[in-house]
Formats: sequence, C-alpha cells, structure tokens
Amino acid sequence: MEIINYNLIIGSRSTLNITTDPRLLKQMLLAQWTTEANPFAGKAANGAAEESAGVFDLLLSQYTADSQASAAVEAAPLNRLSSSSVYWGGALAPAGSSSDFDDLIVAAAEKYGVDPALIKGVIQSESSFNSNAVSGAGAKGLMQLMDDTARGLGVADSFDPAQNIDGGTRFLSYLLRKYDGNVATALAAYNAGPGRVDRLGLKNDQDVEARLHELPSETQGYIRKVLNATVQWSV
Repeated sequence: MEIINYNLIIGSRSTLNITTDPRLLKQMLLAQWTTEANPFAGKAANGAAEESAGVFDLLLSQYTADSQASAAVEAAPLNRLSSSSVYWGGALAPAGSSSDFDDLIVAAAEKYGVDPALIKGVIQSESSFNSNAVSGAGAKGLMQLMDDTARGLGVADSFDPAQNIDGGTRFLSYLLRKYDGNVATALAAYNAGPGRVDRLGLKNDQDVEARLHELPSETQGYIRKVLNATVQWSV
C-alpha cells in the first residue's frame, strides 16, 4: 500500500501537511466536505452547506486513488448501510473520546428513550466528540446546537457536555416522535430542519430514501454517516 505525503494549500495562507494512505485521505475529505465544519462550503438560507465543488475538486486532483469504496458508501441505499461501510465522520480538528461522555449519553438515552448508539452516531458525525466544536453556521458543542434551538431546549451553555447532550437528545427524541420512529427522517430534520422536511412532504424513511436527492447534499451525506456510525456503535 503506497503512502504519500500531501502538502495541501488551503486558501492563501494555511498549509495542511498530511502523510497518509491516499484512500483514507479521500474518505476524510469526502466526509469533511459534507459537514457544517467545512470552512469553504457556502451556506444556504437554512444553514446547510451548498455544493462548492471547486476547492474540493482542486484538493482531490492532487492525488489519484481507488474511489470504489467511497462511491459504494455514497450510493448505498439507506437501509443497506452496515458496519462494513467504514465512513470517516468528523472535522479535521482535535476530537474527544466517546468514553469521556458515556455516562451523560446513557443518562440522556434513558431520560428521553433514545438509543445510545444513535446519540453516539449523531455526536460522532456532528463534532467527532469535540465539546468545543463550532460550525461555520454557528452550531456549537457535541451535538452542534444552534443558539435559538439551544435556548428553546433550556440549554444555557452549549459547550457544557451535560447540557448539550441532554438538549440534543431531547430534540432528537422530539423528532423521532414527530416522524413516528423513522430514524432517517428524524436525522434529515435534525440536519436540515423539520420545516424543510415537512415542506418536502417527507413523512417516513421510505419517502426519504426515494427522494433523497431533493434534500441538500450535506443532509444526504449526514444521514448516511450517522446511520453508519450508529451501526458501528451498536456492535
């Protein structure tokens, strides 16, 4: 397996030096490009990242690698994702450890009736267990709560892990009840907003899978990442 050193120039000032397997780097870039933490992605009115392929294509053009594995993850139907579809989910930023928050996650899971593996999947995809994470849209903390949402959930400090996990899980529980336990639909609403999901008339996971292309590209990747991570945490 060839290991290549990459010197990626980001913007006009920052340089990112990476020595890694090119296939892993591509997975990292693909995942990073579909998260709110991506500093180059444009923002739609609802806060979701718009497609900004120019910089991404420039980064990918600096190496060649087998793309079949990542393409399989992107193309896989939502109900067929499994732990064999490894997907790197998180920003290029210091990440915490899931074990640091296990007690808080279990407590919130029991309090709101949400699978702890799903909570971990959301946290991994949102912040890579980095309690100080801030997205380009202003979402904060482990479960990336926007300020207005946090206030509505009674969260005074989104950077406090206990408050953030409790509030984020409470919101996730509300969405699961709203969409009758359809996890992919709840995740679409968590990322893109329930208003957008409702305007599209998406009521269950079958609707989401059939009309996934109508959701923002960020949300499409987000649903897959969380479902895949949840399967891994369930093992």
